[in-house]
Amino acid sequence: MAGRPKLFDEYAVIERAQRVFWRLGYAAASTEELLAAMGIGKGSFYLAFPGGKKELFVKTVHQFHQATFQQLAQRVAASAQPLEEVKDYFRRIATAAPDAHEKGCYLGNTVVEMSVLDPALQQESGRLLLQLEGLFFTVIQQAQASGQLTNPTDARLLARHLLTLWNGLSITRRLYPDNAQLHELIDLQLAVLH
Repeated sequence: MAGRPKLFDEYAVIERAQRVFWRLGYAAASTEELLAAMGIGKGSFYLAFPGGKKELFVKTVHQFHQATFQQLAQRVAASAQPLEEVKDYFRRIATAAPDAHEKGCYLGNTVVEMSVLDPALQQESGRLLLQLEGLFFTVIQQAQASGQLTNPTDARLLARHLLTLWNGLSITRRLYPDNAQLHELIDLQLAVLH
């Protein structure tokens, strides 16, 4: 006998749950708040996510990463200037709305919160951030080989610098939510990519 069919769009439901987790964090988000935001009942929730809140959270992390990482990877792949796409990835932070600055980076927030709550989830989120570093590395290495990037610093170190910059901006943008100030800071940090 087959189970009941889903009566909701799982992608949309996970996205709505992600907003709750992003605003409150994993520990503070209650199942009731998640269900209300997702617009589904408890029975449907546990049918779709037998692992409960933790399974849902893991799915939000993966869906977020897939959407943001794939978007950047596609822009890089389609561009004649992939290094500029990476720079623009950072510059877009300085065009965000003030409430976006307050939230920081979803994956970065997860790494920090899960360091105490769930080391396995911390490692998984860290692994996803390292994929971003890997993309930075590939772009930097190609830009150095083609002469678009003249900085001779090891591509791996530059990629790690960019990941550190990304993670640092997650906090700094909360302290300085002014886009003009962020733009200046980002341009200064990206000067290594000339």
